[in-house]
Amino acid sequence: MNQLQIFLDVATEAAMAAGALLQAYWGNLHAIEEKGRPGDLVTEADKAAEAAILEVLRRHVPEHSILAEESGKLGNQESAYLWAIDPLDGTTNYAHQYPVSAVSVGLLINGVPQVGAIFDPSRQELFRAAKGLGATCNRRPIRVSKTAALEKSLLVTGFAYDRRQTTDNNYAEFCYLTHLTQGVRRGGSAALDLAYVASGRLDGYWERGLSPWDIAAGIVLVEEAGGLVTAYDRSPMDINTGRILATNGQLHPSLSQALQEVPPLGTWGVESRE
Repeated sequence: MNQLQIFLDVATEAAMAAGALLQAYWGNLHAIEEKGRPGDLVTEADKAAEAAILEVLRRHVPEHSILAEESGKLGNQESAYLWAIDPLDGTTNYAHQYPVSAVSVGLLINGVPQVGAIFDPSRQELFRAAKGLGATCNRRPIRVSKTAALEKSLLVTGFAYDRRQTTDNNYAEFCYLTHLTQGVRRGGSAALDLAYVASGRLDGYWERGLSPWDIAAGIVLVEEAGGLVTAYDRSPMDINTGRILATNGQLHPSLSQALQEVPPLGTWGVESRE
């Protein structure tokens, strides 16, 4: 536990250092580029924030491995400790000055997320968690919601960058669950989606097309706040599949079932046209 606390403090220092830079760059961007896929943006703020995180990690844990969104694999790839970092989760929002973005710093030990820090520079909210140490927002304990019925729930999801090229794009699920719940939101930051499930602001979250740096920190937050994180079918979560289902626990069976019941989007409205 003492070791995890130390790593949590390192994650916090890294997230806050990156967050300070994001605050400085807010509204002052000069270089916004696409990374090959339409809508997949990178800015000088992403790069500067990542450099700040890497400086902190190399100073405190130089023997560890790192997986960074902009720099890829770094450090000792044989290490059991892997830092999955996203210096700016929600770059498109940030570039448009839409205030939904965050820094996400997660630590996996032997492939299992164990430590996470997520900092929202717009709202000055710091979410932290480590396995067995609980979850907090601005140092105050947080817990998942108690919503037990899907029809009373507020959910969140997102859409992958390749949604224009593939039919496996989450549109059908979004529409289907909008009809079964009090609403489905699309925030644009997986890290904050998970942080909001952990804090009880949202009852459940699912998404596909994700990378480990998007969700590593958030997984720890949800689990330490009393929630549940699995694959869509409730099998154990594999962070490398890019798919995640995270809820307050009580909604897990019904949301999982609903996701598996969604009819293909191409069949919608067929009966009414006939």
